[in-house]
Amino acid sequence: MYVPTKMFLTKGVGVHKEKLASFEMALRNAGIAHFNIVEVSSIFPPGCQMVSQEEGMAGLVPGQIMHVVLSRNSTREPHRLIAASVGVAVPADKTMYGYLSEHHSYGETEEIAGNYAEDLAASMLATILGVSFDPESSYDEKKEIWRISGKIVESFSLTQTAVGDPQGLWTTVVSASVLVP
Repeated sequence: MYVPTKMFLTKGVGVHKEKLASFEMALRNAGIAHFNIVEVSSIFPPGCQMVSQEEGMAGLVPGQIMHVVLSRNSTREPHRLIAASVGVAVPADKTMYGYLSEHHSYGETEEIAGNYAEDLAASMLATILGVSFDPESSYDEKKEIWRISGKIVESFSLTQTAVGDPQGLWTTVVSASVLVP
């Protein structure tokens, strides 16, 4: 049975005349282009430990299959703001699983996109933990309810934004939660 024991977050941006190459450049900038990336759904494994990218990459070899929750966005529209964000919500009970989310958008700042991704992950976790909240309430109000409940130990996000290349080259942003055995 394979259940990841570690996870790290990374992000990057790439620019190129070809869309696929700009994605490759973003993965290179994020430090994960030399792996075979397999996208997975959004579960933070029970007992999983958040580590630095350096610690998470230790022992991995080029070409290895790497499972990620990946958010990506691309544009070739000059000066268009793009964002890719991953959110993480970790339960206080380490025997329970948490949630990861991915969000990509146009015209959102790093803070707005990051808050949205974090809110999405924490909302999903809160629903399985039985923490009641008004889904229409503000992110800050929900975050306070989750903190008071004591059932969600932390939530956070990592976001990459970029402005479309002024010459119309493809600009790609990625943000990833990388799951490590």
